[in-house]
Amino acid sequence: MPGQEFVATTDAGFALRIKALATTVPLHDLDARKSAKTGDWTIYQMSELALSAIDLVTLAMDFDRGARPDHVLSGVIAAAAEQAPDRPADEHAEVAAWVLDNLLNAGNADRGFRAVYGVTGPGGYSRRHFDFKLLEETYGADGELYLRASNEAVNVLVGALDVDIESAQIAADLRLEVLIRRGKLSEAQAAAQAARYQTIRYGEMLRLHLDATTRDVRNVDWVEEMPKFLSDALGHIEERTRTESAILLSITETRDTADTEQRKEQAARLVELVRECLRRHAQLQRGLQDARGRFRAEQDRQTFTINPAAAVALDLHGQLLVPTLRLPVQAASAALDGYFRASVGLDVPLAPRLIDLYDGLTTPPVERDMLGEEITEPELEEITEPERFNEATYAALDRLLALDPDAPQRLSGLLEQARDTQERAEDVVDLPLLTVVRVLALAAQEIGAARNNQERHVMVAVDDGTPLNDPDFVGSDLLVARAGLLPAAHTPDTDPSAEPRDDDDVQERTG
Repeated sequence: MPGQEFVATTDAGFALRIKALATTVPLHDLDARKSAKTGDWTIYQMSELALSAIDLVTLAMDFDRGARPDHVLSGVIAAAAEQAPDRPADEHAEVAAWVLDNLLNAGNADRGFRAVYGVTGPGGYSRRHFDFKLLEETYGADGELYLRASNEAVNVLVGALDVDIESAQIAADLRLEVLIRRGKLSEAQAAAQAARYQTIRYGEMLRLHLDATTRDVRNVDWVEEMPKFLSDALGHIEERTRTESAILLSITETRDTADTEQRKEQAARLVELVRECLRRHAQLQRGLQDARGRFRAEQDRQTFTINPAAAVALDLHGQLLVPTLRLPVQAASAALDGYFRASVGLDVPLAPRLIDLYDGLTTPPVERDMLGEEITEPELEEITEPERFNEATYAALDRLLALDPDAPQRLSGLLEQARDTQERAEDVVDLPLLTVVRVLALAAQEIGAARNNQERHVMVAVDDGTPLNDPDFVGSDLLVARAGLLPAAHTPDTDPSAEPRDDDDVQERTG
């Protein structure tokens, strides 16, 4: 009947709205519970801080890594400080940590949220569960702990749930193009950010499919579903790259011909946003190209680990432990006895058979070659040891040690600058450790070798007895300086009768 079709359609849309509303409940719950905390936290808008945290995590995610927890915490602390600049810094840090813990749902066993909703169907009204997460902790390929935003968390930012990504991306690009053509750059910036979130959602869906394949290839349909997904995704990248490249050209022209400084700045920010979208498209394309290879590798690996005759796994916690704890002791004992009898199985002792003994005695021995089988020459491959530090770290160290001759520095100050540089540059790693290694090498170098090479300056490190106060290193707080070298012919001692001196006796002066 037409009325029944209308109810079914309404119920489907109603379920989507309920799910969309459920993803925002943890954010509103933060504002509802902030009054129960010690101290007056009512000045803070907790839902805004939570959205800032989700935004920071989402923009930092890629296929191999997520967002560093300390960077996300620093960003939320800064947002809390903007809301309450008169409050102490310790309170800002406490508020930020509380918001992040609640987004991770740290107090829950599986760290997930659950919403209960109902739909009306042919069988009447039925209740269903919607389980979701907002932020979750994962380990990257480098072994570091990262934060990742779930698909539901990205939906909170984009304002969509279970929306076709391709249609949403086309609409976002079309809206962005129209706003740029009409000169509404502030609104165009918001549209570009929404388009970037859609790209992130597409990449996150691919990552989830690949993670499920890594756990068990049978979790994902690689016969029909995944080939269609990969084909659609590659077509999506091709179309979006062509469209956004044209948009980038238009924005660049708008930036170069802007008549005011404000419009030029807005257009420049839009250029960076669209370039970020193009970069994520290229990253997504690499993941799509490697997807089939990862599936074949996992299929080969899991062929020898998956038991095809294994029964469906039993949820011991939800299907056995929890119901059994609610039973009386006598009834619980019977249920546990039945489970262990079925799971352990029968223990059949081994017994020799006469026919096996007869076959073993009457079978003639197998003739063997006295020299044994031919030994196959192994193919040896030379393995190149990877470098401990990359080029970007060495370049950062050279800039750090480009000291002014008139301003020697302490090792502790150099370590603090190294940590600041490493936080600002993602490709710089272990810069404090490399700084310590280089400074120790400076303390042990020979001045004579530098003079023989006709160097004008040489880096020196002197131990004047000051202890080093650093959280990661111990020892002396060396005094590091750039010293100028005087040639031997210009030294104050020019007496020809004087005995020749060793190279290490060369006069040195600090710039």
